[in-house]
Amino acid sequence: MSIVRIFGKDTVPCSAETVGAKAANLARMAALGLPVPPAFVLPVDLCADIIANQADAEQRLRDGLRSGIRFLEQATGRVFGDHRQPLLVSVRSGAARSMPGMLDTVLNVGCTSAAARGLMRSTGRPRLAFDCRRRLIESFSETVLGLEATRLTALCRDLVTQEGVATDRELDSEAIARLAADEQALVETGSDGWLEDAEGQLHAAARAVYQSWASERAQTYRKLQNLEHLPGTAVTVQAMVFGNGGLASGAGVAFSRDPSTGAKLPMIDLVLDAQGEDVVSGRRTPDSEETIARALPNLRTELVAVLRRLETEFGDVQDVEFTVEDGRLWILQTRAAKRTPRAALKIAVDLVHERVISPQQALQRLEEIDLEQLVETSLVAAGEPAATGIAASGGIAVGRAAFDSESAKRLADSGEPVILMRPDTSTADIAGFAAAAGVVTTVGARTAHAALVARQLGRPCIVGCPALTVSGGAERALLGTTAIARGDWVTIDGDQGRVYCGRLEIVTARPDAELAEVAAWRRGDLQPVRRLSA
Repeated sequence: MSIVRIFGKDTVPCSAETVGAKAANLARMAALGLPVPPAFVLPVDLCADIIANQADAEQRLRDGLRSGIRFLEQATGRVFGDHRQPLLVSVRSGAARSMPGMLDTVLNVGCTSAAARGLMRSTGRPRLAFDCRRRLIESFSETVLGLEATRLTALCRDLVTQEGVATDRELDSEAIARLAADEQALVETGSDGWLEDAEGQLHAAARAVYQSWASERAQTYRKLQNLEHLPGTAVTVQAMVFGNGGLASGAGVAFSRDPSTGAKLPMIDLVLDAQGEDVVSGRRTPDSEETIARALPNLRTELVAVLRRLETEFGDVQDVEFTVEDGRLWILQTRAAKRTPRAALKIAVDLVHERVISPQQALQRLEEIDLEQLVETSLVAAGEPAATGIAASGGIAVGRAAFDSESAKRLADSGEPVILMRPDTSTADIAGFAAAAGVVTTVGARTAHAALVARQLGRPCIVGCPALTVSGGAERALLGTTAIARGDWVTIDGDQGRVYCGRLEIVTARPDAELAEVAAWRRGDLQPVRRLSA
């Protein structure tokens, strides 16, 4: 089977319809000379055959993986599953249109116990090696084996408590080694030996990523976004770079402009000593700008330069995933940023003024937005909030509190507006997102998948609100010291990151200046600045 190879400036451009938008953009960035880890791509057209269990699909998959791994070994000088210089890979999805967080990903594939020892030898970092091993066990068990994530999460939580530390980031190498061993013992029962079979891990992970196309959350998202015509996902296999190697490393997401307000200010979230899923899953709150500046003083300057170049190259606001490995920046993904309707209007007008796109292109980008209904909202005499968090998606929402997606859907079906309040919000909650008027989470980042989806759906969203405590039974919660029950009225300000108890009064205003400019374009009063390809 033919695969697409991505490595350096000689990378050949490829079509998103063939290899997915993620891989097509990776190839484009590699050709620009940006720091992209080498990768290969299995095509979209294999997806339907894998899901349908067609007779030759498995052999085509295996052949493509073998060919691709040989390429990565040559490109990196490492050997897949090796006990001295091991190559570990990520296995990621990618359809022709972005579906953030809806399809599966498996990291650290190939981290057998022999490869973990090899990683220790080659890096001199036992904690890194054991951390990659335990992360593989967690990711593979949930994504491929279908085990409940709570079983492994409980082991980690208990160990953190026993060691007297705040989070798993503070566990030393010996504790992480014990965690990996405990997790291995938990998942080994009845297993087929995948833990020590690098090729088996790779095949099973690639197959699971293809099959995630048919998952309930992915189907729900495609229905909501009118993407049901898409035929499937590609699978991108990429050499791992390690953000979990210490405080000179990390994983993050950056936007070239604020996707909530449209302001021309880069937005960067980074978790030090972490891998990408820590950020995009929303399970961790990012480190502060001060902490990042101390650990990586040159990162912001370097990253902002990359963001500007990508925005110019792609002609739109970019959403970039990146990893820093021992101070070196690697770009793992770029895509057009999901944005609120209000931000979409401002960004379109600004890009025309900056001569990046033409008025005609701006009008095309605004076609799906009901500009007649577009308003800016604010609260009247709001007073002190019950809790504050990170403003992730702008706007004001008033609704009845719900603490799980099913409750949110039931309340919405009865005609009531709903505020979905969760400890963290995974993309499995997409149906609850669609039903809710707004979302609040205890932990998370502005750049997590949940926040991206909230912006795309035009829902106000607040993340990283530590004063929110949701009980296990999903019947009640605490906002600081104030108890709220399911169905109580709550108001959230997604622009300021504030949560209020009760129903507050909202005032609205129209963004008249920008709307007038769009109206002028429609009348043909403003000629195109410069015609660009779409």
